[in-house]
Amino acid sequence: MKGLISLLCGMLLLISWGQQSSSEDSESSAAEKATIEDISIIVLGTAQDAGMPHIGCNREDCQALFNNSEKPPKVVSLGIIDPASKQNWLFEATPDLPSQMNALKNYSPFEAGETPDGIFLTHAHIGHYTGLMYLGREALGADGVPVYALPRMKTFLESNGPWDQLVRLNNIILKPLQADQKVNLSPGLGVTPFPVPHRDEYSETAGYLIEGPNKKALFIPDIDKWEKWSKSIIEMLEDVDYAFLDATFYDAQEVNNRDISEIPHPFIIESMELFKDLSPAEKSKIHFIHYNHSNPAIHPESKQSAIILENGFKLARSYQTFKL
Repeated sequence: MKGLISLLCGMLLLISWGQQSSSEDSESSAAEKATIEDISIIVLGTAQDAGMPHIGCNREDCQALFNNSEKPPKVVSLGIIDPASKQNWLFEATPDLPSQMNALKNYSPFEAGETPDGIFLTHAHIGHYTGLMYLGREALGADGVPVYALPRMKTFLESNGPWDQLVRLNNIILKPLQADQKVNLSPGLGVTPFPVPHRDEYSETAGYLIEGPNKKALFIPDIDKWEKWSKSIIEMLEDVDYAFLDATFYDAQEVNNRDISEIPHPFIIESMELFKDLSPAEKSKIHFIHYNHSNPAIHPESKQSAIILENGFKLARSYQTFKL
C-alpha cells in the first residue's frame, strides 16, 4: 500500500509538472509570433541554482522528472527586450543558458543575434555565472559578449580558470560595474547594481534596479536575511512597480537536515510576515522567485502556492512578461 501511495503521489506531481510544462512549452513555441512592443522584462527561469530535478533528490517529483521528458522550470534568470533599440539583455548566466538565450532571441520582435547585448551577473554561485562556459571555444566560441559585474566578481572571472580563458580569447568582454551607479543601456532604460548581504566566498552579491521609461523593477534573487541588510526593502518597494525577490525556501522544515547558517535565505513565511501590513497594491508588486527544489511553491498547484496568492503576493513563473 505504501508503495502504491508513493507511486500515485509521483504521478500526481508529474501531472502537475506536465500541466505547467505544457503551458510553458506552448508559450515558448509561440515566442516567435509574440509581439513585445515596449521595453519589457521576461522571466526565463525561476529555480534555485541546482535546478529541478535536483541532483541526489529521491523524492517522487524529482524521480518523475529524471525519468520523464517533461520540462520543469529553469534556473533563475530575467531577460530585457527593447524593441525600439533592437537590443536584449540577460540577467544571470545559468546552467540553462543555451535554452534561455534561445528563448530571449525568439521573444525579441526583431532580428536578434544568438547572444544578448549584455549579461548582468549577481554573484559567483553556480546557478548565476557558470553558464558562461557555453560561450567558450568548446561550445559557441562567442565573440565579445559584454558581461557586467561588480569589482570582486570581475576579478574572480579574470583570475580563475576556465573563466579567464573566456576573457583572453575575447569570448566575453568584462564591463565593470560600481555599486549604486546606473548604466544606461538605451534611451529610457537603465540598470543600477547594489550590494546585498549573502555568502560572498568568491564575489560580492548584487541586486539590480531596472528602470524603464514608465516602470521600475527590483531583482534580488539571493540575500541572506532582510534584517541583515542596511537598506529597507519596504522603502525600496515604494519606489518600484515590480520586485522579484528571493524565495529559495518556504519555511525551515525544508532544511531540517542542513545547517541553515550555511545557506541563509529569507523564508517565504518570514517575508510574508515582514510585508503583511503593506497595502494590497504594494503586496502585488512582489513576485517571489528562485525556488529551491524542496520549496512547495515551485509547484503551481501546491497548498503553499495558494497561501502565498491568498495573502496578496505573486509567484514568478516562466515566460511571464512585464512592461517597463
